[in-house]
Amino acid sequence: MTDTRVPSRVFPRAHEEAEAARNLLQTPQTMDPAYRLAFQDTDFLLREDLRPVRFQLELLKPELLLDEAKIASTFVFYGSARIPEPSKADVLREAATDDYSKLVAERVIAKAKYYDVARELARLASQCPRDLEGRRQFVVCSGGGPSIMEAANRGAVDVGQETIGLNIVLPHEQTPNAYVTPSLSFQFHYFALRKMHFLLRARAVAVFPGGFGTFDETFELLTLIQTGKVKPIPVLMYGREFWERVVNFEALAEEGVISRKDLNLFHFVETAQEGWDYVRKWWRDRPLADSLGG
Repeated sequence: MTDTRVPSRVFPRAHEEAEAARNLLQTPQTMDPAYRLAFQDTDFLLREDLRPVRFQLELLKPELLLDEAKIASTFVFYGSARIPEPSKADVLREAATDDYSKLVAERVIAKAKYYDVARELARLASQCPRDLEGRRQFVVCSGGGPSIMEAANRGAVDVGQETIGLNIVLPHEQTPNAYVTPSLSFQFHYFALRKMHFLLRARAVAVFPGGFGTFDETFELLTLIQTGKVKPIPVLMYGREFWERVVNFEALAEEGVISRKDLNLFHFVETAQEGWDYVRKWWRDRPLADSLGG
């Protein structure tokens, strides 16, 4: 039909119904929580029984917004929240009061160079052109916090590009760093859903020195690739000296708990250009069906 008088819908929209519900006449019935529209009833949505629904919402909200922003792929950055920007590293040295804290401070300060490396790598990735359908590729994505995460988001902003932050609600206060694009700044309750969103669009991952959180995210990714749950993607491990000191990868293979070929699931790099060149070559060498946009 071509008759433009035929409406596209006959039911009111949810936001219209919600507004009408707010303006109801106040009676004992309408004031009771049982009468609230289910999607307006926070107490109802936070019940233990509604956990599966909250899982769905936390999966769906970022997915819809990232899709609307035409973000086809991301370059994910993992790394410590404790490594300082080089210009601020001396504060750690000044705060050290005993031999142990001085040793730790010096080790952390030695890793401050990776702030600049992450920032430069993010600059390089953020200049990747859009594909033929206008979708954005290798959009920088971090946990949205300080240190290495801040450096990644900051690098994208340096070249005028938007950048994603995936924050998590923690017992101590955590707010997104100032370089996360507000409309691409997401907050999660469930670690599992946050980790899913790190990887759903990831087409490259850069792993900088870090602690438990970095280990958790990195080894889950390696396990997913190892077991075939996701196709291989370039995984850049920054700081060979650090990683080989804290994890004996060769021993894992020698002990037979991983395969020798599993050592090829990641690639050690040191500079931003080296990492970006590796990612570009990786995708150039992929079969067409596996390439970005394929």
